[in-house]
Amino acid sequence: MSLLTTIKSLSEKYSQQVVEVRRHIHANPELSYEEFNTVKFVDQQLRSFGMEPTKVATTGLLVEVKGKNPTRKVIALRADMDALPIFETNNVTYKSKNPGVMHACGHDVHTSSLLGTAKILNEVKDQFEGTVRFLFQPGEEKNPGGASYMIRDGALENPKPSGIIGQHVFPLLPVGKIGFREGMYMASADEIYLKVIGKGGHGAAPDLCIDPIVIASHIIIALQQIISRNANPRQPTVLTFGNISGQGATNIIPDEVNIAGTFRAMNEAWRELGLQKIKKMAESMAEGMGGKCEVEISKGYPYLENNPELTRRIKAAAADYVGQENVVDIDITLSAEDFAYYSQLIPASFYRLGTRNEAKGITSYVHTPTFDIDEDALKIGPGLMAWMAVTELSI
Repeated sequence: MSLLTTIKSLSEKYSQQVVEVRRHIHANPELSYEEFNTVKFVDQQLRSFGMEPTKVATTGLLVEVKGKNPTRKVIALRADMDALPIFETNNVTYKSKNPGVMHACGHDVHTSSLLGTAKILNEVKDQFEGTVRFLFQPGEEKNPGGASYMIRDGALENPKPSGIIGQHVFPLLPVGKIGFREGMYMASADEIYLKVIGKGGHGAAPDLCIDPIVIASHIIIALQQIISRNANPRQPTVLTFGNISGQGATNIIPDEVNIAGTFRAMNEAWRELGLQKIKKMAESMAEGMGGKCEVEISKGYPYLENNPELTRRIKAAAADYVGQENVVDIDITLSAEDFAYYSQLIPASFYRLGTRNEAKGITSYVHTPTFDIDEDALKIGPGLMAWMAVTELSI
């Protein structure tokens, strides 16, 4: 029996276990950097496979499967474990037991799938050369990103892996399909907080006030010109403000207005320049209108670059595993991922696992209270990543 056939057989054999693990994690979600029970559960699972994980980044784990000649080459595989502050509205047996916390981005899928991959590779370790390092990572959903802490704690050292592979659910892609993108794939993401300070008073006497509502409205509109008149039109970039709070009333001009938004780019030089322009314009406009603007920028993740050579190789491995007809090219996205930190240091590739099934009514996008997956994807995900890893080690 070929190694590919063996891995496929094991992935099918353990698929129900992987589903049960996914449902347990889904029902017991924990927020970023609070994954204490989740990491304990993952640790127990790995030890039940005969593996010995090491805790890193407080709520993260590292573990390795060493094949024959383990120093020949190292490849890293990554899953994230945190959930989102969302109230789940799905009517399923594995619905979140923690009100207001939900695995609405599929990290339960990523973790359970990588556990399945670890179990498979541990059983076939005498059939490949090299080492596979597994990264179970906290805090992908919250700055500064758990990947930065994993890197800080040596996840990419001793020795440095030749590359890293990450998998993410994709509700726009039917179950059974796998999506790839070479080169630029996901955007950087920085949080922008503006406090516009004026002088409050009676709404009928604006001449006695410095109206921060008016100043804030001018700033919001003007900042869009940074995108339309400063960004290269061939360079994807977005500036969105999703929250504004004035706390006044129909006849009350408040003292201050708070605005929050996100700035996204796919070029690090433009990212830095754009942030400088946002700060300078907001401050100078407020000053010119008699007020003041305090600008706070929370630096987020860099843009994600999929190494072309690594991506081509794992794409070919995926075609071997699921058939060429089930491998598709996907477009860039302005969403962000802290997997990007890894891509800045070593060759990296982040691919998408199809989870959509319209016939079953599974169509909701990530970060929504009705997000779910067709669990048939878990028959594919663990074995697919295992095959990618051993294929990469063989090169």
